[in-house]
Amino acid sequence: MVNFGKKLKAEQVEEWKVYYINYKLLKKKIKQYVQQNRINGKDRRQVLKEFSTMLDDEIEKVVLFILEEQGRLASQIQEPESQRDAILETSDISEVSKVKESYREVGRDLLKLLRFVDMNATGIRKILKKFDKRFRYKFTDYYVGTRSNHPYSQLQQVFKLVGIGAVVGALSRNLAFLQDHESSYLSIYDHPTALVKDPVIEQINASVRKLNHSTNFLEFLGQHALIVPEDAIILCPSPTEEQLDLVDDHETYHLMSLLLNLVNTFLYMVNTYIIVPTADDYSVSLGAAATVCGVIIGSMAMAQVFSSLYFSAWSNKSYFRPLVFSSIMLFMGNLLYALAYDLNSLSLLLFGRLLCGLGSARAVNRRYISDCVPLKIRLQASAGFVSASALGMACGPALAGLLQIKFNIYSLTFNQSTLPGWIMAVAWLLYLIWLCISFREPARDNQGDHIHENTSQNNTTSHEGHNTDIENGLNQPLLLDAKERDDEEDIEECDDSEEVPSNDLQKPVSSIGEAYRLLTPSVKAQLLIYFMLKYAMEILLSESSVVTAYYFKWSTSTVALFLAILGLTVLPVNAIVGSYITRLVEDRQILLGSEILVLIGILLSFKFTSHYSVSQYITSAFITFVAAEVLEGVNLSLLSQVMSSRLAQGTFNGGLLSTEAGTLARVVADATITLAGYLGQSLLLNITLLPSLFICIASIIATLYTFNTLY
Repeated sequence: MVNFGKKLKAEQVEEWKVYYINYKLLKKKIKQYVQQNRINGKDRRQVLKEFSTMLDDEIEKVVLFILEEQGRLASQIQEPESQRDAILETSDISEVSKVKESYREVGRDLLKLLRFVDMNATGIRKILKKFDKRFRYKFTDYYVGTRSNHPYSQLQQVFKLVGIGAVVGALSRNLAFLQDHESSYLSIYDHPTALVKDPVIEQINASVRKLNHSTNFLEFLGQHALIVPEDAIILCPSPTEEQLDLVDDHETYHLMSLLLNLVNTFLYMVNTYIIVPTADDYSVSLGAAATVCGVIIGSMAMAQVFSSLYFSAWSNKSYFRPLVFSSIMLFMGNLLYALAYDLNSLSLLLFGRLLCGLGSARAVNRRYISDCVPLKIRLQASAGFVSASALGMACGPALAGLLQIKFNIYSLTFNQSTLPGWIMAVAWLLYLIWLCISFREPARDNQGDHIHENTSQNNTTSHEGHNTDIENGLNQPLLLDAKERDDEEDIEECDDSEEVPSNDLQKPVSSIGEAYRLLTPSVKAQLLIYFMLKYAMEILLSESSVVTAYYFKWSTSTVALFLAILGLTVLPVNAIVGSYITRLVEDRQILLGSEILVLIGILLSFKFTSHYSVSQYITSAFITFVAAEVLEGVNLSLLSQVMSSRLAQGTFNGGLLSTEAGTLARVVADATITLAGYLGQSLLLNITLLPSLFICIASIIATLYTFNTLY
């Protein structure tokens, strides 16, 4: 694969070539600065001043041309608009078609301009990163920080499409009006969610979303799963519908197998949280302190730290066998958990929970969706993965609240403590039988290479067939993901004459050490944030039964209802954030705002006076939990953008790293609850909240430190 300099030269519009950023000149200037610095130690401040001025000039050239083209497009929209009303009165279909074609022609010009913007935005990103790498100086932070928020910002024109949105809106409105004038006279502004089905507008909207990192509810849910789209790995334009169908022909996708993975996710989350309302009572019944519930709950997470590694590696060879092993381990673990009551053995109970953790197949569930589900429905599958997790999180405590019964069968006791184990053991046994009957092991072939090969072949004819593709309605997003733009970080710097083998760019990470070396400060900051939010949520959930029983005398049913309501907030909150807030505010701003809300929730949770009210606890809990849920989606979205593409595949992938960070946070949180319990239940709340407070403050500092790199 050729580097960006050659790609820019090959793909630029010939008549616009003088208006593109002079990437080659900027690269040579950086090389010149490096040589001068080695020879005579040229003053760094002078270098920064000169290079900033040169980059300002290049960006200004690009922006002025964009504004000029916007004005030309606006004039072209006005011309058919003046004829539209008169033509509609005559009801001449041929004339209406001509007007629609005029608008489509403007749309094609707009697509060309969007591609121009994308190429220049990519060039700016790459040249900033190249400067940072060569000089080991955070020039990007300085440049973006001083330019992006300035009232006369030109970066906003390039990266935020200021003004182009109005052109897109005008085209959409007029095409919608012409398309629906015979059956509907409502404007698109009356129904903003109604999409114009014209292929040109669909292409424009897809391109704008790519460049703006805008999203919708499904995309926002999918980001929780950190399942990286395959077009973020392959360094070429996204595959067409015909190429996507080639993936289906490989028969790697089986609907029932996908459903079994989602059910596995749901049952595991139910298994995790069904014991939370009763874990303190169970530990007391076995002669331990109520706060030992932290160890009981956390032992499952502790085992998951190790199981995630071998399941991730195992999924490279098979999906069926890991799922069978997972089901058996969870069946045995829950059986031992239930039997521990009659055998009066805390050790057996803990061993049962450890077995449950060793059966965590979430890494397999993620990999199956990432590797075996076709691109065109992978977003829905990812959203299904997150929805199954959220539903399981809510159903676990709710189910525990319904199990307030007690009876005996022979010498076996069935009560609120043991019934969660018995029910989950039966559930996993039934799941295992279903799995053996219905799961289809996908064929192991190089489908990614197949797509890449066909996509590369398609690139040679993409310019000739561009207009034909639009008419056929093929959605080929013109703008590449941010992570694709940043792949240059993962390879050695090279001159324009050099070529970089695509295999080197796509080679997965083979060791933890290699993965760690790819963790930039931005990635480390996002992993710290993920650790923080999981820690805060685990503290809130795991100690809820002990805290509410001590301060408010809540029953198990009340605690279960409270936790179920918390879990049910996940999907509505994500719907609001994914559908509306992310369209209005940048991801990095939502990230920082959510962290501040988590901090406020933690502060409100502290017991400052002798009286601790129910309203204070519930309010602080909802603020902390909801803010953490919002933070998780945005955090994983940004993590997928800033991490290396090499961490998007293989055993040591980004999903595994985030899972390990989150699982480790849960282990530490549950251990903190148990250790704090030795100081007495009166101090438990404040002692466990102190680490949450400090980690949250640290994550906010890390966000501010890397804020400009998330632009």
